[in-house]
Amino acid sequence: MQMPVLSVSVHIAGLDEELRKGLSEALRALSCRESSCPQSAQIVFCDWNPAEFTRRLAEFGGKPIVVVSRAGEVAIWLDALEAGAADYCAPPFEPTQIRWILDALIERRSRSAAA
Repeated sequence: MQMPVLSVSVHIAGLDEELRKGLSEALRALSCRESSCPQSAQIVFCDWNPAEFTRRLAEFGGKPIVVVSRAGEVAIWLDALEAGAADYCAPPFEPTQIRWILDALIERRSRSAAA
């Protein structure tokens, strides 16, 4: 069964080629649009770099940031969320997993805009 198309623009920053490729494939399966410019994207996916994360929050203009890491450790996930990440994901990137993340972020933004 094919998943419904998402009309979401995403930006991917700082991932190594292997992670980027896997994530891009999952995003394409959902018909998401990849943007080369974070300012024009609705959601940003980036690597976890604790030393640079605060700068990235400012750089990406308050857009939801999903941290991507090979490490599926709970401590890293919690550190990223405490630093301000909207969510966290690790490979293998399944379209269903990415869809859950995107749906939750879109719903959160819609509720915030309505409030």
